[in-house]
Amino acid sequence: MLTVERSADVYTKYERARIIGARALQLSQGAPILVKLSEEEMIAIKYNPVEIAKLEFDAGVMPLTVRRVVGERK
Repeated sequence: MLTVERSADVYTKYERARIIGARALQLSQGAPILVKLSEEEMIAIKYNPVEIAKLEFDAGVMPLTVRRVVGERK
């Protein structure tokens, strides 16, 4: 198999959706929040785990990695 190396800051929209969704699931099950948010900010986003995951993704503190595996070309 051929592994493609790409910058960690460049994700496809599908990878971004998968990462945010996986992190939101972790947050909804009690994982600690990795960004500092005030009580007012938490109320503004209504304690929504998807919104918190988006903030973590944008801050670059997401504890998830993406492995890209591409099949061999013939």
